[in-house]
Amino acid sequence: QVQLVESGGGLVQAGGSLRLSCAASGRAFSSYVMGWFRQAPGKEREFVAAMSGSVSNRYYADSAKGRFTISRDNAKNTVYLQMNSLKPEDTDVYYCAAKVAPTTWRPGTWRWYDYWGQGTQVTVSS
Repeated sequence: QVQLVESGGGLVQAGGSLRLSCAASGRAFSSYVMGWFRQAPGKEREFVAAMSGSVSNRYYADSAKGRFTISRDNAKNTVYLQMNSLKPEDTDVYYCAAKVAPTTWRPGTWRWYDYWGQGTQVTVSS
């Protein structure tokens, strides 16, 4: 069982920045693929960014490229999402997710992940 706890959400003005954190349990964190998704009420969960464990490859949704950066600190069992140049349309609940021991490769698909955090609200005012 892997537990994920997000933090760092809040209210920010358009053009501002936030850094989300996701602390994970488990001794094999460095091998987990970690992802960030977001979801608005009534909508499907949307991929934002993902990062592999061993070689630290990064993947981004088009909406996140150039503005968001995913990173991880394996010594702290934590993954981060640095969000810059925020827009009102970035307003959502943001979730982190973990995939343990993947045998397939679908980091942009929310159903592929094994564990989820409780989510943190990000609100961007215009």
